[in-house]
Amino acid sequence: MSLSNETKFQQIIQGCCQRNRTSQNALYRLFYPYGMSICMRYVDNEAEAVSVVNDGFLKVFRNVKKYDLEKPFKPWFRKILVNTAINQIKKQKKFKMEVQMQEANNVATQEDALSRISYQELMALVQSLSLAYRTVFNMYVIDGFKHQEIAEKLGITVSTSKSNLTRARAKLQGLVTEKIQIGIKR
Repeated sequence: MSLSNETKFQQIIQGCCQRNRTSQNALYRLFYPYGMSICMRYVDNEAEAVSVVNDGFLKVFRNVKKYDLEKPFKPWFRKILVNTAINQIKKQKKFKMEVQMQEANNVATQEDALSRISYQELMALVQSLSLAYRTVFNMYVIDGFKHQEIAEKLGITVSTSKSNLTRARAKLQGLVTEKIQIGIKR
């Protein structure tokens, strides 16, 4: 961030600390797209993502005084959004974990599989996973949570977290391979 942008950002945060609506609106406009990109990975549709983003911003506005201006804003904001998404999933009782431990089959993938599909296509494939698999996959692979943290946040065992991650990866590998094979046939 340039010095003038950093100064503007600090002014926006200070305004938010004073519950200034203009500053809150400016922060919302700055980080809404980023927030949506995170939330879309966790919920089933855009309307739910908007709800999670808005709930997340409410938490940000209520707790903005706790934010340390010396640290980057995005990681702090992302943590709030991920936790908000997880809470919404739990609250809606949509979270049905597959508990049985089974050996996941290793699915062979082509070396350049990911280079043949776009980011949007890959995110669509992640979105197609079951809610349980998608949530654990996002938390572990994309947001960097450890299995112990995932287990605590979701109220599952560490072995269930590991199992769901293994199954999510296997399912994704299969979906990517299938998508590439369909593309090759065309």
